[in-house]
Amino acid sequence: MADPISRRDLDFLLYEWLDVEQFTKAQRYADHSKDTFDAVLDLAQDIAIKKYAPFNKLLDQNEPYVGDDGKVVLPDATADGVREFLAAGLIAGPFGEELDGGSLPSTVHQAAMTWFQAANPAMSSYTFLTVGNANLLAEYGTPEQIDTWVRPMLEGRYFGTMCLSEPGAGSSLSDITTKATPVGDGTYRVSGTKMWISAGDHELGENIVHLVLAKAPGGGPGVKGISLFIVPKVLQDGTRNDVALVGLNHKMGQRGTTNTLLNFGDGTFPVGDESGAVGYLVGEEHKGLFYMFHMMNEARIGVGFLATAIGYAGYLQSLEYAKTRVQGRPVDSKDPASKPVAIIEHPDVKRMLLAQKSYVEGGLALGLWSSTLVDRAATATDDDERARAALLLDVITPISKSWPSQWCLTANDLAIQVLGGYGYTKEFDVEQCYRDNRLNPIHEGTHGVQAIDLLGRKFTMKGGAGLRALVETITETIERATAAGGDAAGYAATLRASADRIPATVMAAWAAGDPAVALANATAFLEATGHTVLAWLWLEQFLAAAGKEGDFYDGKRAATQYFFRYELPKTGPMFDLVAAGDRTTLDASPDWF
Repeated sequence: MADPISRRDLDFLLYEWLDVEQFTKAQRYADHSKDTFDAVLDLAQDIAIKKYAPFNKLLDQNEPYVGDDGKVVLPDATADGVREFLAAGLIAGPFGEELDGGSLPSTVHQAAMTWFQAANPAMSSYTFLTVGNANLLAEYGTPEQIDTWVRPMLEGRYFGTMCLSEPGAGSSLSDITTKATPVGDGTYRVSGTKMWISAGDHELGENIVHLVLAKAPGGGPGVKGISLFIVPKVLQDGTRNDVALVGLNHKMGQRGTTNTLLNFGDGTFPVGDESGAVGYLVGEEHKGLFYMFHMMNEARIGVGFLATAIGYAGYLQSLEYAKTRVQGRPVDSKDPASKPVAIIEHPDVKRMLLAQKSYVEGGLALGLWSSTLVDRAATATDDDERARAALLLDVITPISKSWPSQWCLTANDLAIQVLGGYGYTKEFDVEQCYRDNRLNPIHEGTHGVQAIDLLGRKFTMKGGAGLRALVETITETIERATAAGGDAAGYAATLRASADRIPATVMAAWAAGDPAVALANATAFLEATGHTVLAWLWLEQFLAAAGKEGDFYDGKRAATQYFFRYELPKTGPMFDLVAAGDRTTLDASPDWF
């Protein structure tokens, strides 16, 4: 079976393109070198292939269930794999020395985590969410909260979740009804219901630290009234907190990750004389959504990585199949007695493989470049440089989440098509890849939510500073490619025309000053802008491969050519639609459907 990720591609992106060794010059990462980076990647690859990948199908076919004792039951392979991951210390990799972490650059950590996401998406989610939870508390928690909750997570004893959505309030967080009432001793009592909570209950560790959004008194209406609370499954004295598992949701994919409906404070596990689950305020009251965005944005980029990883795994499986499956003859072969050829010889199969390659390798480049912004912000010695990196990260997050979720899912669809009839059978893994990946356009803010965020906020905030920073970054590459001449200059000219349309379309969309019209076609704008960004990243890879010989580099050049000829031209009509202020969807009456 094919590896779930190409190590050769990872090495190219990290060392030949992004030059992650540059970060070792900063004090924060001074103890590292290419050797230590490679050691982490080797370790991740080894554990993922041995302890995660062999059980991907097992977890898909054996969903979590609630036993007679009310506890969640998982296959033994889940605990074994997660235990191996934790024992290797990988969960603490990106944290600093002050937390006994590995002080690993975010870019290298994310590259290592991609192995687990590609090998077994469901198993990888338990630790993925825990890292995000710990990161938020390390940033905004008190020293006592960090010692009490973060350190045990990084030791592998506690796990973490994020509890935002409710049955009646999905992405509309202003409508949440979970309440938090102060009881006078510094704690709060939390009451309400949270839905779709991934990894919300299990027996993998000693405790689960829930980060819960709730409304505290005096906060006013909407999101301004939301506060953030630590609500552990088990209190520090060993008492079970009033957090009850109501049921498990059964998903089409990523079935091995528990997905839960949780009740907080319903009296199932009463604590003392007060009603409600014991909660501890994070930061200040009524600033909870601001704090939670730290984890949400990290999770959004993580979902983009997950989508890319699943798409990548499907691509490599379909590639392996196409090289070994013999069927048909070239169209110019007139002799029916001639031997059939491997299907990878057929142009349409090559088309599907090139499309997948351009999506998944492009998606991986997008995620890793986004991660370098985290490292640049962490290591910058200049305030302007740090602010620019943070601004670019903020702007790119909706694209980093949504573009891979859409197009790496398309890659999985094409992988099924390459396998033909075998593709949609359970005997092969590509159908599971598609089901697993179909969740990601919904996870952590739907495609439409990300589109509105990009056009309605990220590209208009601070007077359009983020938009200018992104276009300037793309333009720098265009100028380098133009100076290089040849094919690079041709791609540069094509990309410039598309990149110029981004700010022009933003201005046209908002020209009338009507948000309803401007945002009616936000999804088309997100897709067109995302494709333009990916064309830029392919031009970057093209330049990194310049002058280098071999099949690997020829493959990069072929994928660049494919993306510029087949994909980038799709952006024109989408930009046109947005700029024209088309009202088709806005004016469609519900009665017409």
